[in-house]
Amino acid sequence: MTAAPDTELRKGLKQRHLTMIAIGGVIGAGLFVGSGVVINDVGPAAFLTYAATGVLIVMVMRMLGEMATAHPSTGSFADYARQALGGWAGFSVGWLYWYFWVIVVGFEAVAGAKILERWLDAPLWLMALVLMVLMTATNLFSVKSYGEFEYWFAGIKVAAICLFIVLGALFALGAWPGRDADFSNLTDTGGFLPNGAGAIFSSIVVVIFSMVGAEIATIAAAESDDPERAIAKATNSVVLRIAVFFVGSVFLLAVILPWDSEEVGASPYVSAFDAMGIPGAADIMNAVVLTAVLSCLNSGLYTASRMIFVLAARDEAPARLTAVNRRGVPVGAILLSTVVGFLCVIAAYVSPDTVFLFLLNSSGAIILFVYLMICISQFVLRRRTPPEQLTVRMWGFPVLTLLTIAAIVAVLVAMGTDAATRSQLVLSLVSFGVVVGLYLLTRGRSRAAARQRELR
Repeated sequence: MTAAPDTELRKGLKQRHLTMIAIGGVIGAGLFVGSGVVINDVGPAAFLTYAATGVLIVMVMRMLGEMATAHPSTGSFADYARQALGGWAGFSVGWLYWYFWVIVVGFEAVAGAKILERWLDAPLWLMALVLMVLMTATNLFSVKSYGEFEYWFAGIKVAAICLFIVLGALFALGAWPGRDADFSNLTDTGGFLPNGAGAIFSSIVVVIFSMVGAEIATIAAAESDDPERAIAKATNSVVLRIAVFFVGSVFLLAVILPWDSEEVGASPYVSAFDAMGIPGAADIMNAVVLTAVLSCLNSGLYTASRMIFVLAARDEAPARLTAVNRRGVPVGAILLSTVVGFLCVIAAYVSPDTVFLFLLNSSGAIILFVYLMICISQFVLRRRTPPEQLTVRMWGFPVLTLLTIAAIVAVLVAMGTDAATRSQLVLSLVSFGVVVGLYLLTRGRSRAAARQRELR
């Protein structure tokens, strides 16, 4: 008789892995590159946009932390949505989150290949393919290898941002050779708010996507020896991480560089290091951005595979995806997630302006749907959870929960009213509708099969 396949994930992540995943999870290429676009749009006050968006992310993470410490689960928020709102919600959140990350995996592979073009003379598709193979191998080997890889990659990102903050502060305060304290860039060229106070909030739509990833720590914690402690630590430190890495560094960018310069929009951190006279700034920062891209690719593949693993365990994906190898790695779940990433790389090569663009737009607002479901789930589950299980509590419940829900809805409405982001919202709503339709179809088939078994 053949033994049943093992379906239990190995607890191979250490506290130091989870700490660095939590710290570095919010630092992606969106900060290193996208912050310049935000500064161009908002002006010197761009750091206030990052602060406002950071508050939103902190609220979501606090709610997720409350649920995750009370009910640690690899499925995390998909399981909480299922418990709070029903099977359709868990099914939808799980599949949408998986879809979001597999598209990100393909996008980051292409982005990494574009950075490598600076140093290597090779076809873009080939370099993207190599990066995909490298990250797939890392995830297939063991969860510890994923954690180790992410530990060092996240460490490089954190070190780069910390170095920039220290050097940038010295430069701004006049503790730099041949430099006096100078904050004139905050008020020159149109003032502190050259495009009006409304620009602070309209740019939240862009900024929120650069902060995605903080929630990964709550999924990874389930594969550690002490998930409750790891989750509590990750959610409690998110305030400091966003304040330092995002708000602090963007404030210094606005101090060092004129907000309306082309250099800010193109590559802000490289331009800031150049302004400080640091040699080799372009190559150094491009290497850091490459690290951020690979880190996101690595985490995206890990996150997608664990989410579909949980869906399979709930009979909402093929059951064979729950099988793990002798190292406790869900090989089938990883390979399926990788296949979609490879297809995205092919689409980026064959049809970058149609198929690849469609895939990116169809997942653009999905993370906001997921965050909205997290908030609603917390609102429902808080009333069902015994007080002794609430080791991490959402602040100001229920007022802050309801305000966060309203803020996320406002961002979605803003996406719908902005021509630049409207297609992302519409196509993401279509993706949501397709997933809900699939749930209803699979549930109907399951009920029909159950009735047939009863008749027999």
